[in-house]
Amino acid sequence: MTVLRIDGQPADCLPLGDRALHYGDGLFETIAVFYGEPRHWERHLRRLYLGCERLNIPAPSAPVLRAEVDACALASTPKAVLKLIITRGSGGRGYRPPERAEPRLIVSTHPWPDYPAHYTTSGVRVRFCRTPLSVQPHLAGLKHLNRLDQVLARSEWDDPEVAEGLMVDTEGHLISGTQSNLFWAVGGRLYTPSLGRSGIAGTLREALIEAASHLGIPCRMGEFRPKALHQAEELLLTNGIIGIWPIQGIDGVGEFHAPGPITRRLSEAVLGH
Repeated sequence: MTVLRIDGQPADCLPLGDRALHYGDGLFETIAVFYGEPRHWERHLRRLYLGCERLNIPAPSAPVLRAEVDACALASTPKAVLKLIITRGSGGRGYRPPERAEPRLIVSTHPWPDYPAHYTTSGVRVRFCRTPLSVQPHLAGLKHLNRLDQVLARSEWDDPEVAEGLMVDTEGHLISGTQSNLFWAVGGRLYTPSLGRSGIAGTLREALIEAASHLGIPCRMGEFRPKALHQAEELLLTNGIIGIWPIQGIDGVGEFHAPGPITRRLSEAVLGH
């Protein structure tokens, strides 16, 4: 069942003056929901509120957001995808935001994606994208509505055997997949790109870094070039909906053991399987 609500009411259209349509002026969260319970809810709220603070958009309260989740009536649904969008609301022509923003809250639900089971059990093939990710420290880490970098990157291939594309920033540093965060392991250590200048700080990425710490697996965040992956013993992608996908091969780089021992330990700790 698909549900669409705008500002607390069933609706299916936006005013043409909404700044999300004109400028991508807003934020979103995509959340896995199991029998009505949103996974990593507090992590999603933290990132959403950080985004509202940086963009200077008044944020809905946590009880209001939770009430909207409950209004979608997903308690009997085993798995669903919930999307929250906060826009700055309507405003006149021009980039300057209205003096008093009246934010708009859009809530929608979507069926669980039908990804092949082997993506999780035996891994995926990925490729490098030609389209780079923009560098913008003030927006880095946030799920803002400007996603054209990812749209262009994802349009580069239609091979069903390639599940995801890896992206670098305009300076050539590894950042992420088009819809996922990237990790790799070498010599018992875990590595992942820093996201202080580009990319999205995923909620499952955060959970995995915490799990690695609890398991005694060192995790280094830094600036890496694609050649760093040539030394990887295992690689994995994370996303709040897909969970963890081991990488079995990267076009132009090589083949990898998937899932490796570190991936299995982290999957058990974060996802319970």
